[in-house]
Amino acid sequence: MPGFWSIFADAFGLIFAWDPDLLEIIGLSLRVTLTAVALSCLIGLPLGAAAGAFRFPGRTVLVVLLNAAMGMPPVVVGLLVYLMLSAAGPLGTLGLLYTPTAMIIAQTLLVTPIIAALTRQVVADLNVEYAEQFASLQVGPLDRITAYLWDARYTLLTVALAGFGRAVAEVGAVMIVGGNIDHATRVMTTSIALETSKGNLELALALGVILLTLAVIVNALVMSVRASAVRAAYA
Repeated sequence: MPGFWSIFADAFGLIFAWDPDLLEIIGLSLRVTLTAVALSCLIGLPLGAAAGAFRFPGRTVLVVLLNAAMGMPPVVVGLLVYLMLSAAGPLGTLGLLYTPTAMIIAQTLLVTPIIAALTRQVVADLNVEYAEQFASLQVGPLDRITAYLWDARYTLLTVALAGFGRAVAEVGAVMIVGGNIDHATRVMTTSIALETSKGNLELALALGVILLTLAVIVNALVMSVRASAVRAAYA
């Protein structure tokens, strides 16, 4: 078995050599995660804004469900998506199981409650400040939601980045619905688990380094966006 430091050297060698297998796995990971986060934002931002800005029947239930779904175990989400997409499920005829599309669906279901719940809190705080003004100006519901989302754009960008960080590090759900198929549905997290079990520690470590680097980049972006928001508030 190779030594500790030689494994590190080989792992960084794979990264700096732009190993094709490594690049393929990273590319699929980013494609799946970015698509899922984009869909989650399209659903979660307006849903959370509506829950934060308005009172309507079932709002309390919706808020409770969103907050509870934030902590839903990924394997449970993966199981539910698997049941929906399997041959015996209602969407089985679409043939989506063990495809990147199935992985996108699972990640979207995981990330959407996070984005919606955090957006609801942000908009609820804004609504305390602007509700009376909007009411006096007779601003319509759609215009009000649009105004809140635009005013909180810096904060909501950090929400989206948090969703990205949650999705890119997910392993349980995508393993269940994607199957971890080589050159088809193998992403960074599932590859790390598989290659470690196979003893291919160099590739596993290289992917781990990339994943940690993405985490650092996301956190740096969050801090940068927050700083920009503070400067914009005092400009």
